[in-house]
Amino acid sequence: MANNPSSKKRAKQEIVRRAHNTSLRSRVYTQLKKARNAILAGKTDLAKTEVTAAFSEIDSMVPKGIFHKNKAARLKSRLNASLKKLVLPS
Repeated sequence: MANNPSSKKRAKQEIVRRAHNTSLRSRVYTQLKKARNAILAGKTDLAKTEVTAAFSEIDSMVPKGIFHKNKAARLKSRLNASLKKLVLPS
C-alpha cells in the first residue's frame, strides 16, 4: 500500500498507464482478428490490406514497450505465413 505522497502518485500513474497500454494492446489484437477473419474467408485483396494494417499496428507498439520485438516478429511471421497459404495454395 502506498504510504507517502510520491508512492501514492506513482500508484495513480500506474493505473492510468495500465489502462492506456491495455487499450493499445486491444487495438492490435482487434486488427489481428480482422486480418485472420479475412484470411479464413478467402478474400485475398481484403486480407492483404488487413495484414498490412496489422503489421503497421504491431510495429508501432514495439517502441512504446507494449510488445517485445520478438513477440512482434512472431505475430507478423505467423500472420504472413497464413496469408501465403491463402495466396499460394500448395
